[in-house]
Amino acid sequence: QVQPVESGGGAVQAGGSLRLSCVASDRTSTRYGMAWFRQAPGKEREFVAAINWSGSNTYYADSAKGRCTISRVNGKNTMYLQMNSLKPEDTAVYYCAVSVYGPAWSEDRPPGPNDMDYWGKGTLVTVSA
Repeated sequence: QVQPVESGGGAVQAGGSLRLSCVASDRTSTRYGMAWFRQAPGKEREFVAAINWSGSNTYYADSAKGRCTISRVNGKNTMYLQMNSLKPEDTAVYYCAVSVYGPAWSEDRPPGPNDMDYWGKGTLVTVSA
């Protein structure tokens, strides 16, 4: 069982930056992929960025490319999402998710919500104009 816990959300003005963190509780292994998803009010949960177990491969949604950087420190079971040049449309609850049993990812097939096995409770990001 892996329990992700997010932190770092908050309220910022457009053009600002935030760094989200996710700590996974499983200290016996870090051989799992991790990802960020977000869900805005009235919308479906959508993929933002993902990173494989070693940190060697990263994947981004088009909306995140050039503005976001995902990284992880396996020794701390921690993943980060650095978000820059934030826009009001980035306002959402951001969720950390872990894939232990899901399929392999690629540029053509980044993870979807159904590929993830464990979810955090989310952290709210609010971007004002």
